[in-house]
Amino acid sequence: MVETQQIIQSLSYITWVLLGSLALGSFALVWALAQATDATSGFLSFSAFLAAVFGLGWLVTEWGLPSPTELAIEAGGLDEPRRAVIGLFIVLSVISGVRFRQGHHAVFVGAATVVAGIAAMGVAAYAWIGGEPFAMSLLVHLLALTLVTGGSLAAVVLAHWYLVTPRISERPLILATRILFWALAVQLLLYWVWIASGMPDGEPFAALTGSNAVFVWLRLVVGLVFPLVLVWMAWRTASTRSMESATGLLYIELAVVMASTIVAAGLFFGEGLLV
Repeated sequence: MVETQQIIQSLSYITWVLLGSLALGSFALVWALAQATDATSGFLSFSAFLAAVFGLGWLVTEWGLPSPTELAIEAGGLDEPRRAVIGLFIVLSVISGVRFRQGHHAVFVGAATVVAGIAAMGVAAYAWIGGEPFAMSLLVHLLALTLVTGGSLAAVVLAHWYLVTPRISERPLILATRILFWALAVQLLLYWVWIASGMPDGEPFAALTGSNAVFVWLRLVVGLVFPLVLVWMAWRTASTRSMESATGLLYIELAVVMASTIVAAGLFFGEGLLV
């Protein structure tokens, strides 16, 4: 019964992380592309509205989170502030989408949207860890998952834009794949930092041979190294305007990254492992 309850509770929190990552990460990448490239207003506005839709799912999941009695986190309260900033993220995403549609860069409202999303992640990390210094490590972990997962979604949407509007500049997709590549590289570095530090028990590298070793190694090989290679290939193909190939590679990368995020979130909520 305990294992069943743990699985049920974990699924709710894993869904929270996945939807939050898709919402915040996709918007953050789109906003960055709006400032640094000539990405089309259609793509920018559509992606901002899509982020708002995922944000709505994020908020609905937030309302349904059970008390984590069988998980490696605690019910630290702060539910209302967390829901408030998620709601603010949704509203600001819609406003940003309207601004993008009108041809603006949405510099300030877009930045405020990103800050609201980060605040939601920060409040969650603080509440779930009880305000300990480990909460900062969890926040870094959540933001890394967010940039890679949501960024991968935004990159797939962008790649599709080239299939229907082939004459647009390749700069946005090249920059998007570069950002994803380095985000995955940072995530890979963090993986080894968490493993070497032995968080949260203080036993370095114990996770590689412990009871969750299969999932820990899958996270490394399939969830980090493989998508890193895929994004590098997409980066190279986008540079030669082979957009159909880049789109296919990014589709595979998105599927793998989402599965990897689910595994990483499950290991944290169930066992307290950061990987």
